[in-house]
Amino acid sequence: MDKTVSSAVEALRQAGLRDGMTLMSGGFGLCGIPENLIVAVREIGAKDLTFISNNAGVDDFGLGLLLQTKQIKKMVSSYVGENAIFEQQFLSGELEVELVPQGTLAERIRAGGAGIPAFFTPTGYGTLVAEGKETREIDGRHYVLETALKADISLVKAWKADRAGNLIYRMTARNFNPMMATAGKITVAEVEEIVAIGELDPDCIHTPGIYVDMVVQGKFEKRIEQRTVRQ
Repeated sequence: MDKTVSSAVEALRQAGLRDGMTLMSGGFGLCGIPENLIVAVREIGAKDLTFISNNAGVDDFGLGLLLQTKQIKKMVSSYVGENAIFEQQFLSGELEVELVPQGTLAERIRAGGAGIPAFFTPTGYGTLVAEGKETREIDGRHYVLETALKADISLVKAWKADRAGNLIYRMTARNFNPMMATAGKITVAEVEEIVAIGELDPDCIHTPGIYVDMVVQGKFEKRIEQRTVRQ
């Protein structure tokens, strides 16, 4: 089955993107983010969206573009410190935010993809993170019950794909993308290169194509969030 689609916009239209949906967006900082799919969300104009993402991009790149247009209603994130628009909207009450410890966020997404509805973790016990949640003592240690995260559409970025949707990620861009690819009802992947079926070494595939519904080839800026160079 050939899962390639001509453009990011067309892929999201086929995925049925509409107001009020929950989306996952891969990447860590600006590394491995689905740049083209985020721009396509902006172009389509869907509003009142919930985004599950480790962070919220920067003011003029990544998910920051959707904050500019106020298409995001809620962020479920771990780190949000590089985005002034995010700060302004959160403090004004325009943006709902659920802050999640980074490891817990990763495991909640993984659990969603694995069909595990909830799990106990010691992270956050005795803090604001645990407020309103079930806690339990197990073997003398206290734990917090965290629920799985799933999405209507997962937006992921990979390095290579074949036409069947098998994905390979490159280096640190293999961050939140693999687990998000499994946790969406529909998963759309944008990649740097698409090859014929059979060209990828099966032993090197990170995300099997069974999890991926559509593949788009994109052009990438790969912006560096904070460039630091030696004198």
